Amino acid sequence: MSESPALTEVESYGVERIPDADRSATPFDLFRVAFGGANTFATCVLGAFPILFGLSFWQGLAATLLGVVGGSLILAPLAVFGPRNGTNNAVSSSAHLGVHGRIVGSFLSLLTAIAFFSISVWSSGDALVGGAHRLMGVPQNDGVFALAYGVFALLVLTVCVYGFRFMLFVNKIAVVAASTLFVLGFFAFAGDFDPGYQGVFPSASTTGFWPAFIGSALIVLSNPVSFGAFLGDWARYIPADTPRRKVVTAAFASQIATILPFFFGLATASIIAAKAAPYMDPSAPNYVGGLLAISPGWYFLPVCLLALIGGMSTGTTSLYGTGLDFSSVFPRFSRVRATLFVGVLSIGFIFLGRFAANLSQSISTFATLIITCTAPWMVIMVLGFVTRRGWYDPDSLQVFNRRQRGGRYWFHHGWNWRGMGAWLTSAVLALLFVNLPGQYVGPLGDLADGADLSLPVGLATAALLYLALLWLFPEPREVYGPEGPRLVRASDAPVPPITTEAGAPVPAVAEGV
Repeated sequence: MSESPALTEVESYGVERIPDADRSATPFDLFRVAFGGANTFATCVLGAFPILFGLSFWQGLAATLLGVVGGSLILAPLAVFGPRNGTNNAVSSSAHLGVHGRIVGSFLSLLTAIAFFSISVWSSGDALVGGAHRLMGVPQNDGVFALAYGVFALLVLTVCVYGFRFMLFVNKIAVVAASTLFVLGFFAFAGDFDPGYQGVFPSASTTGFWPAFIGSALIVLSNPVSFGAFLGDWARYIPADTPRRKVVTAAFASQIATILPFFFGLATASIIAAKAAPYMDPSAPNYVGGLLAISPGWYFLPVCLLALIGGMSTGTTSLYGTGLDFSSVFPRFSRVRATLFVGVLSIGFIFLGRFAANLSQSISTFATLIITCTAPWMVIMVLGFVTRRGWYDPDSLQVFNRRQRGGRYWFHHGWNWRGMGAWLTSAVLALLFVNLPGQYVGPLGDLADGADLSLPVGLATAALLYLALLWLFPEPREVYGPEGPRLVRASDAPVPPITTEAGAPVPAVAEGV
């Protein structure tokens, strides 16, 4: 294995397969990047939702644990694609959606990344300015907020341009520093915290409890699910021979560890609801403002540090994946150029959304809807991995990026209608069941007395429909490798050879892994 590149050396790889000799990351590195990206104020805001929905502290804790564990179980299997194929998950999805159908994963991750990058910059910027105002009297006006957002965004963009090694370095610091500051916060609020906070539902039999409980759990669950399209961005630097269980365990543990910021958000939200209730008004919630209002003076500096560290960590994990996926959809863009292009667009969106169009509230709704569409895609990826017995042809995965045609994953003109049909049907059906009161309620959103069933419906539909389509309309035997399919049938349909756009044959360079 070759020596790891220097920290300040700009990463040269895009979505092409990372050579085995250049893979020096470990499952623990994956843990640090994934946990670091979620160990922030943005996660605390999600942790406040159970209180915002009227649950007691203990009811909210139960919903939080259910959401974190459930989301972690859904996310963890997506970590196997990076080491296996040496590329990101959107490219790996070519095997199940077709070499053209993989753009679904690319655009889902692109939209999710921009949404969470915006949420990260806005929440961290607000916390930094608010803390600086309380600590040093810095004015709170549009100019100061714009400066905070701009500094955050440019710092994040710089880290992302340098690439994976620099991002990993940032998250090594962020994991320890942010965790320490959160633990310090427990001491800051220990005197005001009351685990007996009752909320508005005395028991589970109270009208409205189950919609609030399920909605809270699903909001928490959406946080780990949002990482599904990005795990391959980081895991592709892990050697292919790394035991699969270690990679899956690292991804699972990275989200279980987010209990720390979720608990912080839940506990402090209960204090805000008791001592500064206007900040928890469901029509205009302001968790960051409420946190500053109840914080002791000595904790203002840690709040500013949390804002800075958290904004850098979440922002880099979001924007790095954005640039990488954009370069995969438009291969003529290098990773660096794609990152700069999308970074500038994202920064423009942040300023437009905050100061011109007031999108800072609605962007959370947008992010939830995108995640609702991403969850069925994740199910198809995992079931595809199971039915293929983890076997992939890395050369055929790169057909789209090389502007070629044919190969094992060409299917019908580059589209696999089995995977595409299962994803599109389940995503549309899930959107019909979305129930976000005051934001978006789908046509079927009220069928369960106000409970949001979008994710369970999307996950179950994707699983059942995809397996049914694979059984009724078998894929070519060659896509399954030497051991054949698992759980489904295969056909003897021929697979076209890989050719250039002009029709010239391309010599095979790999037989699969």
